[in-house]
Amino acid sequence: MNNHRSTIVFLFIMATGISSLFLTSCREKLKEASIVITRTAGKIENSNFSAASSRKYILRSEIVAIEPGKPDPSPKLLTSSFYSARSPEISSDGHFMIFAGQKNEGDTWQIWETDLGNLKTRQLTKLKTDCTDPAYLPLGRFLFTSHSATDSLKANESIFTSNIDGSDQKRITYNPGMYVASNVLRDGRILTIGVQEFPETGDQKFMVMRPDGTKSELFYKGSEGSELSGRGLETDNGRIVFIESVKSNPDKGNLISVSYNRPMHSRLNLSSEIEGDFRAVCPQPSGKLLVSFRKTTNDRYALYEFDPENKSLGKPIYSNNEFDVLEVVDAVKHIRSRKLPSEVNAVIKTGLIMCQDVNVEDNPAKISGVMLKKISKVEIMGIDSSLGVFKPSGDGSFYLKVIADKPFQIRTLDEMGNVIRKCDWIWLRPNERRGCVGCHEDQDIVPDNRIPLAVRKAPVGIPVHINKIKDKMIDTE
Repeated sequence: MNNHRSTIVFLFIMATGISSLFLTSCREKLKEASIVITRTAGKIENSNFSAASSRKYILRSEIVAIEPGKPDPSPKLLTSSFYSARSPEISSDGHFMIFAGQKNEGDTWQIWETDLGNLKTRQLTKLKTDCTDPAYLPLGRFLFTSHSATDSLKANESIFTSNIDGSDQKRITYNPGMYVASNVLRDGRILTIGVQEFPETGDQKFMVMRPDGTKSELFYKGSEGSELSGRGLETDNGRIVFIESVKSNPDKGNLISVSYNRPMHSRLNLSSEIEGDFRAVCPQPSGKLLVSFRKTTNDRYALYEFDPENKSLGKPIYSNNEFDVLEVVDAVKHIRSRKLPSEVNAVIKTGLIMCQDVNVEDNPAKISGVMLKKISKVEIMGIDSSLGVFKPSGDGSFYLKVIADKPFQIRTLDEMGNVIRKCDWIWLRPNERRGCVGCHEDQDIVPDNRIPLAVRKAPVGIPVHINKIKDKMIDTE
């Protein structure tokens, strides 16, 4: 009798527990068809202020989920325990959301992850500096940006990678500038907004690099003074979509599309015929785009569907007179990015760089004078001083061995030592090997099929002995 009663009690407890678990799961689990947005009730002074600045985190914001198709898509608050939260991204399996959060007012921003199955959140970074702009890397790692105001390299915001539990954090960018609004392309490379900050502030550009920081190069640059707002995201038909404005009209964010294969020569303004201001964009599997848009500066940014084929806005999906929609992501499964192999070897303290011909030019008119000036010498510049000057080989090539994880610039000089052109800051990771066609070549051209003269002998070591630097010349013969 006692055994029978015990069995009944046990079964009752189990049934109650399972029912409770089921009801909790139904109540807590995020619907698969949800759209996740960041919204703010604060006043946006400049609608398209630079994405490459932690100023974008001043506004108090929150991350919510909505279910489109409902008559009243009431948002579900996903960051109720945070003072402010930004930059959500969904994992490729659709089960998790990574974001930047400020737990309490005045706290540093850190990276957090929410399980969308039960909405439980865990902290991934615990640094003394702000950690922002997270993105998932394949197979259990993620990236983020961390502010470093006292960095000896004069870098302001650098990219770091980490295991998903916060361990094994590695810095991957090493130049005097900042990187924000990062995203991982399907080919495994990081697409990020980069801005030079030393010795002067440069224009915003989309840069690409591998997750170990190697092979960093220009992906897209708009007209002089253009500003980029938020991530560049990949569509299923091989395009990259993003928001771009010009400094002369920051309240006019344009919806831009470029080809993945030829980003520098395929720019399309999808919103040129639409009066209003775009702020954020997210591709959908259907081929349509989710966009944050407002018609006038007196309006709030609302969420719309956009047809890139017809270049037209649909009806609002979500709007609220008390909030602006700052960011949008689809809470659905998507293609996982490739995992790229790494050539970085921390035991080796140098990297190698080869240029096939310093005289290759993308546009000779950029150099003062009608005719292209012949390059006589090449100078390698560090943060504080020259690291050496040398003559390129007879075919215009050079081959250098450079200290790893130290920024440098390459300057081309005429016979009188006057600077003809200079490149942006470069760094090489330990054991990295890089090659380029020329110092200022069109990014889409490929090198000639020949062996440069410079690689037929040992590379020039940079920096060279201090006496040789003072003499301003390195003997490469």
